[in-house]
Amino acid sequence: MSANKTFGPSYKYSHLCYASLLASFILFEHLMSIYWIALLLAGLCEIGWPLGLKLADLPNMRAWGLLLAIVSMTLSGFLLWYSLKEIPIGTAYAVWTSIGAVGTFTIGVLVFGDPNIAIRWAGVALILLGVILLKMGRASTYCGQLFYQPLISNLQVQPPKSAQQ
Repeated sequence: MSANKTFGPSYKYSHLCYASLLASFILFEHLMSIYWIALLLAGLCEIGWPLGLKLADLPNMRAWGLLLAIVSMTLSGFLLWYSLKEIPIGTAYAVWTSIGAVGTFTIGVLVFGDPNIAIRWAGVALILLGVILLKMGRASTYCGQLFYQPLISNLQVQPPKSAQQ
């Protein structure tokens, strides 16, 4: 067997696999399953409970704020549970919490006057980048070991030419 045997698509076709992964990610081909929709809704509900708790601090909104928080927590947990039937737990949890974190942060800045400074937005960008990389890592399994193949093939030790004869 040849030392250059690769897993998955051959290296000369790798650009097609990378292009299809990018297209898949950009067009949300895999995102539109019922499980991903449930996860996105769970993330939106994840925004509702801290918002409800913040509103409960206002004297005329105490009951409505607590109700919003309780309903949001319940729906968020149920929808997350449902999405875990198809989506890996690490990816689902990261997406769920990031939607909640980014959404709550944005509402805090826009509605409640939280500090609006560049370093905080950079933190939000890093959260989003992390989730994008997790999603792309999930999509890369469709191309087998292709993402790791260039690294692995560069690490292979070739026997000396005298040993090959």
